[in-house]
Amino acid sequence: MDKKLIHTLLNLGLSENEALVYLGALSLGSANATDIARAAGVKRTTVYNVIEMLKHKGLISQEIKGFKEYYIAEHPNRLKIMLENKNQELRDSIPAFLGMFNLKGSDSTIKYYEGEEAMKLVYEDILANLKRNDFYLAISDTEKFQNLNEKYFSAFLKKRTNLFVQTRLLLQDSALARERKKFEKNVHEQIKILPPNTDLVTNMIIIPDRIIIHQLVPPINAIVITNPSVIQMGKQVFEIIWNSTL
Repeated sequence: MDKKLIHTLLNLGLSENEALVYLGALSLGSANATDIARAAGVKRTTVYNVIEMLKHKGLISQEIKGFKEYYIAEHPNRLKIMLENKNQELRDSIPAFLGMFNLKGSDSTIKYYEGEEAMKLVYEDILANLKRNDFYLAISDTEKFQNLNEKYFSAFLKKRTNLFVQTRLLLQDSALARERKKFEKNVHEQIKILPPNTDLVTNMIIIPDRIIIHQLVPPINAIVITNPSVIQMGKQVFEIIWNSTL
């Protein structure tokens, strides 16, 4: 069995046996339970229960020929419909989740994130909360930042550019930083290069509603702070460094 296809089905919410049986049935066309069990590599005594679960999910249908039962896997487009239904269910549930995410008792939070996938969530959340003409301030080593996941962070920078926020960057001196400075106006950025002896291992981003401190060397982690006083202080420190940097 194709492990990638199995993994895809698992992500859709199928169990491993359901994934195996669906793929087995898909490869056979109309088939009886014994043939499906053999193709899927599951026990015949197990396959009947699994088929019933797949019938309930709309992924297998049943037909009778004479006195025998045969089963047919539904067209793979059914998987797309399943995903769309799950996405719609999530969209419909978001207001309820937001209602539970109650921060009324405090205007301050500190959240810790660890690992590459968690980092992507942090940066997607930045994009989701930025509005046109908001300030976006960053102190960073752009080479370390890009090297963490060049494809993802290049896409992030493009999306941020399209938001038309007021971006100012204090970058550690490097060939990539100087190259970016040459084209800063093309992507709505202002860039200043930090002194040559600067050695940054974190990326600090300051936006109107939060400060993100993202470690650029292993272990990859980040702290997100939403305290207004800390944000104000971070912005003031950035301005001091900006105004004292050529």
